[in-house]
Amino acid sequence: MPTVLRSGPYRFFFYSSDREEPPHIHVERERAQAKFWLDPVRLHASVGLSRVELGRIEAMVVEQHDRFMGAWRDYFSD
Repeated sequence: MPTVLRSGPYRFFFYSSDREEPPHIHVERERAQAKFWLDPVRLHASVGLSRVELGRIEAMVVEQHDRFMGAWRDYFSD
């Protein structure tokens, strides 16, 4: 599970088995988690996070979009 970014209580990562899916990023805080598609940025699923917190996380995903896409490409390039 490559970690791309840690920010405050959040860890942004993807699974090494995610190759077959479109680019996305997972985020977790304690037992709460979410998954965001990256192109375009949109929430796919979440557990244990409030709407307000998801809004904050989505803003972080938008802000770090280039970093996340670059990490995805670097990791999954053949």
